[in-house]
Amino acid sequence: MKLKGKKIGILIESDFYEHEIWYYHYRFLEEGADLHFMTRLWGQPSITFKGHEYHAPFECHESFEGMDDETLESFAAIIVPSAMVSDRLRYTDDVTKLPPATEFLKRAFAKSTLLKGIICHGMWLVAPATELVKGRPVTCHNNLHGDVLAYGAIYQDKDVVVDGDLVTGRTGGHAHLFAAKIIELLAKE
Repeated sequence: MKLKGKKIGILIESDFYEHEIWYYHYRFLEEGADLHFMTRLWGQPSITFKGHEYHAPFECHESFEGMDDETLESFAAIIVPSAMVSDRLRYTDDVTKLPPATEFLKRAFAKSTLLKGIICHGMWLVAPATELVKGRPVTCHNNLHGDVLAYGAIYQDKDVVVDGDLVTGRTGGHAHLFAAKIIELLAKE
């Protein structure tokens, strides 16, 4: 139980990659983590999302919106998963303002003791705040190679890249390698 007492937050929305989310659900719990799936609840007590491949339902009861600093600091890691999750979460009613999920991610990046994990298309959530990865080595899905270069990040042709408090993964199919690295880093703390 390498992660006993460690709190991990994973963002969730519709069109999630089921294999990845299920893997995190079982693998992090297996290590004793206190796991929290979070989303934008739009004022509702919960939302049921559907997965991309099998349309499997996933009910979420927690929101990152309105989270105070003390609660945010209680997390050991925040993870932005692959697939369409980040694309859906970067929606904003007012395009002159940051999407709430990107604002939350910016707050997480401001905490150097908080491990940030972004895998595959999760990098889309960084698009409105490219300063978060500018000048940092990252990996991403091959389809986002041009995006991360435009963000000013330093693309690494690897399955998992670690840069201090940031872990990036190539694709949802690499979730096992990505999760293993997160577990390894959190276990050292």
